[in-house]
Amino acid sequence: MKSGWKGLCPRCGQGKMFSSWLKVAKKCDACDLDYRFAAPDDGPAFFSLCIVAFPLTFVVVWLQVVFEPAWWVHLFTSVPFMLAGCLLPLRPIKGWLVASQYVNRAQEAGTSKLWDQLHGRAPDAGGNFDD
Repeated sequence: MKSGWKGLCPRCGQGKMFSSWLKVAKKCDACDLDYRFAAPDDGPAFFSLCIVAFPLTFVVVWLQVVFEPAWWVHLFTSVPFMLAGCLLPLRPIKGWLVASQYVNRAQEAGTSKLWDQLHGRAPDAGGNFDD
């Protein structure tokens, strides 16, 4: 979990997981872990919205009802808090989700061959894979 939050490789904890702010690298630069298994999709945005935007919406509504500020007050307070609160956690959450997928060997249906290639496993004569 810690390596995911920091954006480090879930296998070695040394290499960088991201090639840019939210783009997952093709592979770890330290241990060559192939990140093709990673599919966090909309998970980071969902968690960011649920953890930050939803509760902050109640604060903004409360501020409006209790104090009735001018529109520009929301422009300089509510909007920046909403943007920062939703955008800043995206990278750590995405790193955590990718690391969780690696640790739990999460995979989409039909990707077992890719996982076997990533982990260097090959089928035996009966078509079963070694563990």
